[in-house]
Amino acid sequence: MANEDNLDRGAIGWERAAIEKLLLANVRERRAARRWRILRSVIWMLLFGALIWVLDIDAFSSRAPSGPHTAVVAIRGEIDDQGEASAENVLPALRDALEDSDTQALVLLINSPGGSPVQAGLINDEIRRLRKKHDKPVYAVVEETCASAAYYIAVAADDIYVDKASIVGSIGVLMDGFGFVGTLDKLGVERRLLTAGQNKGFLDPFSPQTPEQRQYAQAMLDQIHRQFISVVKQGRGERLKETPETFSGLFWTGEQSIALGLADGYGSLDSVARDVVKAEKVIDYTNKDNIAERLAKRFGAAIGQGAVSALRAGAVVR
Repeated sequence: MANEDNLDRGAIGWERAAIEKLLLANVRERRAARRWRILRSVIWMLLFGALIWVLDIDAFSSRAPSGPHTAVVAIRGEIDDQGEASAENVLPALRDALEDSDTQALVLLINSPGGSPVQAGLINDEIRRLRKKHDKPVYAVVEETCASAAYYIAVAADDIYVDKASIVGSIGVLMDGFGFVGTLDKLGVERRLLTAGQNKGFLDPFSPQTPEQRQYAQAMLDQIHRQFISVVKQGRGERLKETPETFSGLFWTGEQSIALGLADGYGSLDSVARDVVKAEKVIDYTNKDNIAERLAKRFGAAIGQGAVSALRAGAVVR
């Protein structure tokens, strides 16, 4: 019996030792895997940080001032509060350019069909304020197009230079949309729109527009148009050769715009820097997303998406 008990105890001891070894091995393996995951995450973060640092150094060095130069801020694409040509992006670039003691003049490099009169007004006001504050000339150079809100910005410059085939002008305001009331009637669809306020839904495309609502919208457009005209007259002064078509919304070639006093002469960024500013070195102050910033935004978006997914998953579990 004693031998059997000893054997049983030995077997139990062996099993316990084996289980303990397995458990310890499992714990070590899990710790090693955890350390490797942490190390891998740190390595990726360091590589990502190094990439951003290198790209940011390249971006900074490409516009680092060195001696007298012509500053340039590009205004490209639609002018709205979300794009590259928003006031949020353009205004800091204007300040950086004109606050630099080595900047001899600022060139607005414009290629835009227009957009928001609010964003254009903010940029126009800041250009005029900075011109007065720093006492430095500002020139507008038009590439393909400088129309509507883009021209609203351009007239804040001392002079406007164009290519003979550039498109300039479109001094007008529009509000566009569609009306589907007749379509709904033909399809036998009833529009059910509930509002508090008799004019709350007057821009709804599925509801009829009353003469009073149309008159109200037109009065608002006319007021903005008058503001636009006032800014153009203020910026161009006696150079403007006004005709009945000047403020009609028409646009002209660069050659025609010079004859009409909407522009001052022919010129490109390089020729204006060389012949007008007398500072051939050009430094770009335009605020734009570089590769590093785009990667950072995507990385941040991915983290945010993961967090949202985790919260949703937690909500489902609960």
